[in-house]
Amino acid sequence: MIEFRLWKNLKKRLRNKRRPMWTLGAIVFSLMAASLALSAENALAAPDLAGHQSSIVKTLEKHDGPLSVKLHRVYVCGEESKPLGRMMSKQIIELLQAHPEWKAVIDPEQSMVHFEQTIEDMSEHCKANAYMGVDKKGNLTLFDGVPKKEKVVRTFFQLDVRYMESSLPQDKLDLLTKGIRINDMDEYNSVLSTYSDYAIEQNQKVMKPAY
Repeated sequence: MIEFRLWKNLKKRLRNKRRPMWTLGAIVFSLMAASLALSAENALAAPDLAGHQSSIVKTLEKHDGPLSVKLHRVYVCGEESKPLGRMMSKQIIELLQAHPEWKAVIDPEQSMVHFEQTIEDMSEHCKANAYMGVDKKGNLTLFDGVPKKEKVVRTFFQLDVRYMESSLPQDKLDLLTKGIRINDMDEYNSVLSTYSDYAIEQNQKVMKPAY
């Protein structure tokens, strides 16, 4: 399906630009090479996941009796835990196979299985309470509530406060001090992108948008 879409776009570009036909072979060759490289990369990554699943499955197959199962969701901002009840090993194996991206940890002594799911989004609690502002050390920081409560969720990078004071109007500085309300991932990424221009270490990748 990926090759088909790329091929369709390629033909469209060729029609629009009327490139000489002798370039078609070279472009198709490059396309095939990229596709093969991607397949090879996926093939290398697959054994690690399969090996992890295999180890968990073997351990579960040896266990008799029900296990308590808990799902821990880790968001870009926030975490949530949800009990899934007690399950037999066969049911847990089916759940793992249905969600291969989940990490699983077995605690035989506690008769418990912990699943961890990574989600590129904000938890509902964070969507209702998150602010971005500056901490006492001058770092751009994500807070649970307004910055003055000092409930830090995560710290991103140190800001060049002097540069900001000379570049931004006072109302923008005041807003950052009081805290910028963050309701969703678009606002989260927008604020990060905006204030990365004022990071002290500009030569380093201070933060990438979380998508």
